[in-house]
Amino acid sequence: MSDRRLLLAVDAPSLLHRNHHARRESGLRDQGGRPAWALHGMLRQILEAIDQFAPDAVLFGLDDRRTSVREQRYPAYKAGRAEKDPALVDQLERAAALLDALGLLTVTPDGLEADDVNATAATWAERNGWRCVLITSDRDAFAHISEHTQVLRLITGGINGSPLLNPARLHALYGIAAEHYLEYAALRGDTSDNLPGVPGIGEKTAPVLLSQMGSMQAVWADIDHCAGATLVATIDSYCEEHGLRRIGATLLSRLTAPGARERFEFNLAMMSGRTDLELGLTPDVPGSPGLLPLDHDRVSRVVGHLGVPDTTRLALRVLTEPPASSGLLR
Repeated sequence: MSDRRLLLAVDAPSLLHRNHHARRESGLRDQGGRPAWALHGMLRQILEAIDQFAPDAVLFGLDDRRTSVREQRYPAYKAGRAEKDPALVDQLERAAALLDALGLLTVTPDGLEADDVNATAATWAERNGWRCVLITSDRDAFAHISEHTQVLRLITGGINGSPLLNPARLHALYGIAAEHYLEYAALRGDTSDNLPGVPGIGEKTAPVLLSQMGSMQAVWADIDHCAGATLVATIDSYCEEHGLRRIGATLLSRLTAPGARERFEFNLAMMSGRTDLELGLTPDVPGSPGLLPLDHDRVSRVVGHLGVPDTTRLALRVLTEPPASSGLLR
């Protein structure tokens, strides 16, 4: 086991959305009569993750629901998504209060999103010598995978049935080095955020382009200074080696089409997470928000308000015991 401490960073809106749809039929309400199925589902999954990973600190990123820097820049950002169920909106708005009451740490950055908190959490962990696990159902977090940060991508099956992605596993899935995932996403686009990709450069072509050319910076430099000659020769050589139809010239024409580079650069800017947010993590101050263990009575009172005794018992077990690394650091 590594003796480095571990930060668990959670994309709270992502988990709330998934649990709202998965658990809506339960109709669970808290002791005050308010909808609680999404809040309970999110909390239950995080308790299971804490039980599995034994983190030293837990941080929750939330979206600013009042204003969006990205939407101001691109009014069509996330356009086309269905209107949110009022019961989900209610639980999204109450999530921070629930988590803060427990003694966990929430960050809602002005005009930004939970994705930006994840990006900053990964950067903070590397700078401070910690390990980091990001928990989300959103592929955007793959851009932060590195030797110190892994992503637990929640899918159907919950915590235990979800893949934990490191650089090797990401490459096996997408054929992309972790450090190039953001460029891959910018080429491909993201329909869920209403960001079209570069026309003709999809999930099959983009990995070949990046693996053979190394980076989009190298691609644009070759186009600018060599009219794309190296790109065409490199891609065609790859195709010949693998018994594929040569596509170098076609790929070059798509990359040099009007608006192609601008589309890539725009997507890159929209998809890039902020890495300089103030998280408020103070690991050298015992009892500060986000650090485990938490106060027993506080956990019992806050989780008990959800009205699920089994979850309260789990919370008391995993939130009020010292993390696994505490014995290693003495």
